[in-house]
Amino acid sequence: MWENQSLFRVSVQLFADGVFNLLDRSLKPEVFLLGVASARETDEPEAVVVEPQSHRYGPPDFAAVKDHAAALEPDGPREVVYHLHPLDHDRYEKQRWYELLRRATEHTLNDLVATRHEDRVSFCSLPVTAGGYQVIIVLQLSAEAYQCYYALAGPSVLNRPASLLAATVQEFLQDSARALRESDHDDDDRPVLDRDYNEVLRAAGRRFMLRAGTHGLYDACNGVAALRHEGDEGVGTMLVCRRNHPAVVPVLTLESPIPLRDYRRIRKLLELSEDRNSLITDATDVFGLGYLVEPTDSQYEPLFTVHFTKHYSWELSHDSELMMKVVSNTPRLPQGTIDEDNFTRAVHRVFPAVDGAGVAYLWELTLKATKQTHGTILLISEGAAQEAARLTRQCFRVAPRLMTPSVLRLVTNIDGAVLIDPAGTCFAIGVILDGLATEKGDSSRGSRYNSALRYVESNRYPVLAIVVSEDGWIDLLPPVRR
Repeated sequence: MWENQSLFRVSVQLFADGVFNLLDRSLKPEVFLLGVASARETDEPEAVVVEPQSHRYGPPDFAAVKDHAAALEPDGPREVVYHLHPLDHDRYEKQRWYELLRRATEHTLNDLVATRHEDRVSFCSLPVTAGGYQVIIVLQLSAEAYQCYYALAGPSVLNRPASLLAATVQEFLQDSARALRESDHDDDDRPVLDRDYNEVLRAAGRRFMLRAGTHGLYDACNGVAALRHEGDEGVGTMLVCRRNHPAVVPVLTLESPIPLRDYRRIRKLLELSEDRNSLITDATDVFGLGYLVEPTDSQYEPLFTVHFTKHYSWELSHDSELMMKVVSNTPRLPQGTIDEDNFTRAVHRVFPAVDGAGVAYLWELTLKATKQTHGTILLISEGAAQEAARLTRQCFRVAPRLMTPSVLRLVTNIDGAVLIDPAGTCFAIGVILDGLATEKGDSSRGSRYNSALRYVESNRYPVLAIVVSEDGWIDLLPPVRR
C-alpha cells in the first residue's frame, strides 16, 4: 500500500500494548491493517491487502467487504441533505461511505471470529486514504476480558461510550487514524505515535464522563478530590442526576446552586455527605443534599455516583457497579475485587485435594486480607512449613495454628506476607519473599506484586498468592487461565 506500512503497523501495535496493558494485561491487544483499493474491484489482484501478510486473516476473507458496505444502505430514498458549499456534498458522501465500510469490516470480522470460535472482539477505525487504498486500522481484544467489565446498556457510540474501556478503544483508534493521516505528509523520522499512554486514558475518562453528565465533569471531580478541608482528606459521595429526579429524596436544597467548577465550596459541602446522604448535582451545579430511594421502590432508577475515597482519588459507579477508579487524575478499570468463582477455580487448579469446605474457609481468609488498606500478601503453599524454616531470617516464625479472620486482620498490619498451608494453618508472618527474576514482571506495578510473582514463579511447591496492593488492586498469582 505504501512504503512504511509495516513500520506504521508495528508502531500502532506498541501503542496498543502500552495503553491497554495499563488497564488489563489480559486484554491482549492485537493490531493489523486492512487496505481496500479505491479504484479496483475486490476480486482484482492486490485489491485487498492485509498487513502483516502473515496474519491469520487473508485478503480473500475481506473480498466482499465493499458489497457488504453497499448492502448496508437503507432501503428506499435517503434523506435529502442540502449543502451551502458545493464541496460539502462530496465530503458528506465520502464520510457516509467510510462509515459504511467501517461497519461492513466489523461485521465481517465478527463473522470470522464466530466461525473460527476465536476469543476476540473487533473494533475498526474509519478508513484513511493512503497510497491509493482506504486503510482501516483493526484492533482486536480478548472477548472474555473485555466483556467481564460492567458496561452501560445500549450501543457505544462516539462521545457516548458505554464504559471506560469502550472510550479507550475510541480514543486509541482516533489517535491511530490521525497518525496515519499525518504520516502520509511527513518526511522526518518522528515517532508515528508519541502520545503519553496515561494521557490517552485521561482523554478516555473525560470522554466516558460525558455519558454521565456534561463536559468538565471529569476535571471537576479531580479538582474536588485534590483539595483538603481543614487538613482532612475529601471523603463523600455525589449523585449525578437531573433536577427533581423522582428517585432522589431531597434533604436540603440550596437557594443558590453552587457551580461545579467552584471546587473549594464543593469540597466544603462534601463534608455533609455521610451514610445514605449525598450531594446532588446535574453535572453543572450542586443544588442540594439527598439520598437515593431503595431499589425496591417503584421510583428507583440506576444513577451515576461519584465516591471521593481519599486525597486525589475518586470512583464512578452506576447501579452500584464500580466502573472507573481515578487516582492522581488518571483513570483505571476497577480491578479491586476477586471473583469467588475465579478463586475457587484457582484453588482447585493449584490444590486439587482441597474440598468445598476448605475452599470456603480459604475464601473467608482471602476476603479478610483484601480489606487491608495498606496492602498485604496472603501465601497459600503446600510447603508452608518447609518454607517457613528456609526463610527463618526473613520472617517471624510462629507456632503452627489455624489462621482465623480476626487474627489475620492483626498480622497483616506489618509488612511482609502471611504464610499458610491449604488447610489454613499459619507458619510465619512478615515474610520477606525471594525468587528469581521472571519475564512476566511488570515495572508498572509495585515491589509487592513483583516480589510475589518472582516467588510464585520460582517456588518448588504448589503455591497461590493473593496480592493486595496499596492502590486497591488485588491479584491472584498464578492468574486464572482465560
